[in-house]
Parts: sequence; C-alpha cells; structure tokens
Amino acid sequence: MTQVCIHWFRKGLRLHDNPALIAALEDCKELYPVFILDPYLHNTQVGINRRRFLIGALKDLDCSLRKLNSRLFVLRGKPEDVFLKLFKEWKVRKLTYEYDTEPYSLNRDEKVTSLAGKHAVEVIYKISHTLYNIERIIEENGGKPPLTYKRFQAIVQKLGPPKKPISAPHLENMKDVKTPCSEKFEEKYGIPTPEELGLESTSLGEELFPGGEQEALRRLDEHMKKTAWVCSFEKPQTSPNSLSPSTTVLSPYITFGCLSASTFWWRLTEVYQGRKHSDPPVSLHGQLLWREFFYTGSVGINNFNKMEGNPVCIQVDWDTNPEYSAAWREARTGFPFIDAIMTQLRQEGWIHHLARHAVACFLTRGDLWISWEEGQKVFEELLLDGDWALNAGNWQWLSASAFFHQFFRVYSPIAFGKKTDKNGDYIKKYLPVLKKFPPEYIYEPWKAPRCVQHAAGCIVGKDYPHPIVQHEQVSKKNIQRMKEAYAKRSSNSNESPIKEQGVKRKALSVSEMPQKKIRKE
Repeated sequence: MTQVCIHWFRKGLRLHDNPALIAALEDCKELYPVFILDPYLHNTQVGINRRRFLIGALKDLDCSLRKLNSRLFVLRGKPEDVFLKLFKEWKVRKLTYEYDTEPYSLNRDEKVTSLAGKHAVEVIYKISHTLYNIERIIEENGGKPPLTYKRFQAIVQKLGPPKKPISAPHLENMKDVKTPCSEKFEEKYGIPTPEELGLESTSLGEELFPGGEQEALRRLDEHMKKTAWVCSFEKPQTSPNSLSPSTTVLSPYITFGCLSASTFWWRLTEVYQGRKHSDPPVSLHGQLLWREFFYTGSVGINNFNKMEGNPVCIQVDWDTNPEYSAAWREARTGFPFIDAIMTQLRQEGWIHHLARHAVACFLTRGDLWISWEEGQKVFEELLLDGDWALNAGNWQWLSASAFFHQFFRVYSPIAFGKKTDKNGDYIKKYLPVLKKFPPEYIYEPWKAPRCVQHAAGCIVGKDYPHPIVQHEQVSKKNIQRMKEAYAKRSSNSNESPIKEQGVKRKALSVSEMPQKKIRKE
C-alpha cells in the first residue's frame, strides 16, 4: 500500500537538522511538504518586514525542495479545516511536524492530532526548535521551571550537550519518494505574493535581512570565519547604536527556523575547540542558552505573557496613557536616542539587544510607567525575531517584573547612547531632522540655544518634539513606585519573587501527545 505523507512546515523552515522531515521520508511513497497560511498567525497585524521575511523563507524552501524533485504546497485557512480536506483528498497516512511549545500552537496541534486519529493518520513530531526537550528541563528541576540563569545552567550541564544536528535530505533519500506535480498546483498551492500578504512595494525599504535557509547558512558561515570575534564575543560589550550590527543578527533566522539552534551551537563548539573563549551567559553559547531559559519559563509558568495570573510577575499598578504609548511607538518621545531606536525598529525590523533594553526601560519603570504588555505587543508586531517566549520573558526582565529585580538600575535615555556613540551618528542616520545638530546637543536638542536650532534647520517643539517627560524627575519617582510594588509583593508572600517557582502550565506535554498510528477498527 502506498504510504502518503505530509510534512507540515511551521517554524522549521529549513531542510538541515529537520528530524521530522526525515521521519516523513521513512516508508513514504508520496510526500507532500505543506505550509499553511494560518489567519491567526499570518495577517496584516504582523509587521511588513516580518511578512516579507516569511515570503523569502518560503521561496527559499520551495527552491530547495524542487532540487529534490519535490515542492512546497502552500495552503490557506485554519489548520484543522485544511487538514480535514487534505486527509481525505490526498488519502494521507502519516503527518510529521516540529514540536512547538507556544500555547496557541499546542492547542492547534491538539486539534489536528485529534483529527488525524479519526482519519487513521499516524502523527510523528520531533523536537528541533529548541536545543533541549523543555519538559525534561522542568522535570529535572522538580517539576518547576528554574527562575535563575545559574540554576538553569546547572540543569543543562547535568543533561549534557544538545543533540548534534542531522543532515538535510539528499536526492538519495528521495529516490523512492515522489511528490505529485501538476500545472494546476502553481495557482492552487503557490508561494504567497507580496500583494496577498498586504505588502506594497512603496512602503518597503531596503531588505537588510532576506529570509531563507540559504541566507541563514551563508551568514552563519560568514560569522564562523571570524574566529577571534566569535571567541571573544561578550554581549554586554557590543554596541546598541553602531551603524551596522555589532552582533550576528541570526536571531530572525532561528525564530523562523531557517537556521537550527543546534546547528549554530555545534558550529560554535567547533570554533571554540582548542581556543580560549568567553563563557555563558555573555558568550554566543550563552545567548542560545538564554533562549532556552525563557522557553523553559514560558512552558512552566502560567500566563507567561501577562502580568495578571502570572505567579512570578510583580503586580504593578501601571498607568494607562494612550498618548505616551503612541509617542513611544511612533518615535515621538522627544528623546533622540529612544526615537532613533524605535525608528530603526519600524524601518528594519531589528534593533540591538541593548537598544531593546533602553526603549523597554523607558516605556516601563524608567520613564513612562506604561505596562510591559503594551511594549510586548509592539515588539511582537515589528520585530523580525519576535518570539512569543523570548518577547514575554525579556519584557518581564527589563521592566523588573520577573527574573531581574534591581529596579533601581535605570537606563538613561541620554547618557546610555553617548557611551558608544558620542557624535550621535546613529541618531543622525535614523532621525535626519537632527543631523545638523552639533554633538554636544544631539542627545538633548532642547538644550540647544535658539540660534543653534535655527542653524540646524530644526526647531524643537515645531520640527522635533519637546521631551515627553523630565527624565531626572520621573525616574526617581518611578523607582519609589517600584519599591512600593515590591514591598506589597513581600507583604503578600513569605518568599521573595526571585525564589518563587512557577506553577507548571497545564499544557499538552510531549509525553501526552500521540505518537502511534491510530487505526480504524
């Protein structure tokens, strides 16, 4: 009997290190590689850079599959509705996919798995989006997620190094496998056009980070050649406002699964071999472990992306101020360093991690006293590497709501940028209205005498806004407000927030998901 298999591409948009894809090829005669444009995930609420990146990644994946005499089938609709038709129409007997820990994904996969069972379709999933089985980390910590990086490190050291990546399938793997092809398929299952995803060429800037596996591997190769840079890399020493990125910018490729985290890990291991190198948490290995740390929190902590109902999150009485929120989002705060970062984010879809620190602190505990959940929404929309777990975890960290508790350490929207860019070249690039200001006023244009403003062709209050707040005053006031929130937390709990352990979310665990074929009697 011919075994018809679907491999469902979701985040793992690659051929290398894709164990679920390899599993699809076993005992398979007909292979359908499928991607579903899910209206919940792929809509016009997602930033234009992210939508463009997805199109690039899908084109690249389709191209790679065609070299194996296959192709990508892109379908539109809710996954459970799409699969209901496909299981019948294509007479499918096996479905494979990469395991995903996000709440929406777990719920979606549970529906599809249940549907598969009713149609005698075997379901196989593999863990390859993360370095480790996240459930295993939680089990090793007594059923609770570790809330400190040090504790997390101790657990993964006990588990040993991540699994080595597997090779991409070759023509030899495909010799007995065919993918049905027809001219009608192009129109029915083709890659989405920019127009279909609501992209207008006039609204798009230069594509600095093209999507796709081949681009990801090219960038990885390029960085791994810089052995001294890789070995000496320390994240806090990189610049948030350099004119070209001071880090790898591989994060979007890992988020979309164009690059396997495991491949990155083991390529770094090769470079480190026999050489003196930096260590976690600041090294490049350390950055990959931070990713696992927040993934673990997202699986083990209820309501991880919210303040309310989140057992590790400080409950803060944040202000609701639509005017402040909009000014921050639209780069109109009157603080050039903050506005330049938010402009880069909107234009390019990426900003340096320390730049994220600066704007997140400014929005929340530093200056505007707006909830981190508001910032989380904006980053989710605009970041190419917007990742549910990392976004929620980092916003809690930067607002001193969870994981990090030194709320008295506030980033200055003026002094912080000056450390690495005294002349304000970064500001001049992203806020050209300020480009003629001399260095002594570029971070604080409101202090420039009127004659200097005239000479620069920019009058503060007319051509560029006045500061939305007085940083020195509000930051002191907000430190006091955070102190009160922490005191309230302490009075309501016998344990400090940093020692509290999250309650394991009642999600569908790896062990609970069906692995065997469900046969009709």
